[in-house]
Amino acid sequence: MKALTIRQPWASAIAHGTKRTENRSWPVPAKHLGTRILIHAAAAEDRTPRLSSDVPVELTKGIGVWPDTRSAILGVATLASCHFDEGCCTPWGMDGYFHWELADVAVLPEPVTAKGSLGFWTPTADALNAVTAQQTGVAW
Repeated sequence: MKALTIRQPWASAIAHGTKRTENRSWPVPAKHLGTRILIHAAAAEDRTPRLSSDVPVELTKGIGVWPDTRSAILGVATLASCHFDEGCCTPWGMDGYFHWELADVAVLPEPVTAKGSLGFWTPTADALNAVTAQQTGVAW
């Protein structure tokens, strides 16, 4: 299973909130579409988090309340589809980026510490075992 590192607060917005669109400058490689991936929170935060003016306050109230876990796997999701911005995917889609649509998101009961990487990466056997051990109650 591959993992994708996402900076905070966006990793938590996916795992604990309602964010189901990840914005990237590159499209999802075809081999990853439709697969389950691990959502990993980066060590660093997004120093310039931008929210579209379309994002309703009720969707963002979790920012600052969601756990600010870093360098850990927070959950799992399905990479359902990918397309270039067409003024769509409100409220989370950003103009001029590829929108990676996530589905079937499930938060892990306990974050799994792991060092991330750019792009898709494969977690260590220990990290995967720790994630797998939490399968009860998590949609895989």
